[in-house]
Amino acid sequence: MSKFVIKRAMSGVWFGLFTHLAHHGLKHGVSTRLGGLSDAPYATLNLGLKSGDDPDKVRLNRDLFCQAVGVDYARAITCQQVHGDRIHLARAADAGRGALSHADAVPACDALITDQPGLPLMLFFADCVPVLIYDPVRPAIGLSHAGWKGTVARIAAKTVLAMGEHYGTRPADCLVGIGPSIGPCCYEVDAPVLEAIQAAFAGTWQDLVVPRGDRWLLDLWHANRHQLEAVGVPRSQIDISGVCTAENTVLFYSHRAEHALTGRHGAIICL
Repeated sequence: MSKFVIKRAMSGVWFGLFTHLAHHGLKHGVSTRLGGLSDAPYATLNLGLKSGDDPDKVRLNRDLFCQAVGVDYARAITCQQVHGDRIHLARAADAGRGALSHADAVPACDALITDQPGLPLMLFFADCVPVLIYDPVRPAIGLSHAGWKGTVARIAAKTVLAMGEHYGTRPADCLVGIGPSIGPCCYEVDAPVLEAIQAAFAGTWQDLVVPRGDRWLLDLWHANRHQLEAVGVPRSQIDISGVCTAENTVLFYSHRAEHALTGRHGAIICL
């Protein structure tokens, strides 16, 4: 049975990984907030260059995380995330984009795919859903950033389909890890968000929300799982970490629970 586990690297950095991805030897991880250099309120392993933290400390934190996962920080590719559904096909020429400066990250983008070994894909989170995708047959990888807007836009499913278009990936071959994010226990949304969920998940939206007064609790984990299943990824190959960032601010950053004054943890994946 696959699961999400948290481990400590020799450097002192703590990060999580999915056992079904690790079983295939895939380099990947979701950072925690433990083992870095940042001061409060960003303490300590903040990876967000736009969070207000000391950028030099953020760069050192990113390097520490990459070392813990076993990838080359200088080649990591990142995005200027905008809660959209644009997917960037990462090539060798993209190596290092956004690693040191937000200004040269891939613009207006929330998912990355590649089939090139040694090219780490890295995105950043503080309640939104990291979706790590691995096709061990071709092989190829994808990484998506899915807040409620990205989830409604089906960015995770579109990432799998883009891997199919460019690399011949079959959804039935994909292994997926849905990482720590704000959970259905804490993610309260209003009527406009509910209406967007109803439109995007007609026929299944009732499974994704629970009423709470004049608002609703939304389950982003299963919304992303549903859309992945709909394009052919087997449920048995989709692992949900089950870790709520808003309930676990000792380990992860939460934009909502910490009232926006917080850092960013990262997800990284590399062939």
